[in-house]
Amino acid sequence: MDARTLHQDATVVDTHNDLILLVDHYDQRYQRQHFAEYWLPQLRQGGVDVQVLPICIEEQFQSEGALRRTLLLIERIHELAAENSGDVAVCLTAADIDAATAAGKIALVIALEGAHAIGQDPRLIRSLERVGVRVVSMAHYGRTFLADGSGLDDTSGSRLTPQGIEVFREMERLGVVFDISHLGLGGVEDVLAIATRPFLATHSACLALTDIHRNLGDEQLKGIAELGGVISVAAAIPHFIDPENPSAERVVDHIEHMVSVAGVDHVGIGPDFIEDYFQKAFDGWQLVPGFEGGFSGAEVERPADLPKITEEMVRRGFNETDIRKVLGGNVMRVLRQVMGVPA
Repeated sequence: MDARTLHQDATVVDTHNDLILLVDHYDQRYQRQHFAEYWLPQLRQGGVDVQVLPICIEEQFQSEGALRRTLLLIERIHELAAENSGDVAVCLTAADIDAATAAGKIALVIALEGAHAIGQDPRLIRSLERVGVRVVSMAHYGRTFLADGSGLDDTSGSRLTPQGIEVFREMERLGVVFDISHLGLGGVEDVLAIATRPFLATHSACLALTDIHRNLGDEQLKGIAELGGVISVAAAIPHFIDPENPSAERVVDHIEHMVSVAGVDHVGIGPDFIEDYFQKAFDGWQLVPGFEGGFSGAEVERPADLPKITEEMVRRGFNETDIRKVLGGNVMRVLRQVMGVPA
């Protein structure tokens, strides 16, 4: 089977695409067809079967407006599913994902990036689970009431707060998948110490290859693997992969390193599309039709580029079974064990 055929035949799970923020950006400009006209074709071309949709709260909403903004974006995801019911479906369990993909639909999984909506009240994780949230990280680049992001100085401790520990344990009980990406070093240590179920790093890369605070060290990679979790490579972010040469080859360098340290059963794909473009769009850059996802400077800039990763893995001699694991099989294993499955 050639690389392109293998890619389209495999179950491809993208664990991090911020597209809902750009959809909202277009909504505000009376262009509510942006998802159907741009992102849906991109996801199809990229062979994406399961798309995790993180809700990242912009700075102006991170205090009083966080919960309202989060709920509005969750509602918009449900609206997208209704408007494009022949192509996508919001999924709450792995069985829902199986049913959606069997029907030829793209499975959408709602996630929170930063969990600002929870504020100081851990009980809200139950409310958010009720409206469909199935993957949660507790911090972005700054500090929340639950945890510190990796952008903060780790000399301050950067542990999970008491509320963060309570939310983590409630997530495990409810069957909400924890996302360790963006968490500060101390918080990572806390999670590795108290976790009883597998979890994800939805969009990270290897500290050993690119030394920035957002990447994970070898001991962290091993710890995630020992708990049955998966590290998904942030293939679309040049400064995670290689600021000088952000190519598909360098993405696979990170995959190979993860495989060598954590094992092939613990590696996935979470490109983090549109991050750089989204920043430019809100800094006054003019939107250029047809290039909504392509300003990152990376060779893997948009979902349609995902087959490049498979082609490079084939070129390097990865066998078909292992490629299928990395493209989505490993993440699906975690989702089957945890997502919507109460402990």
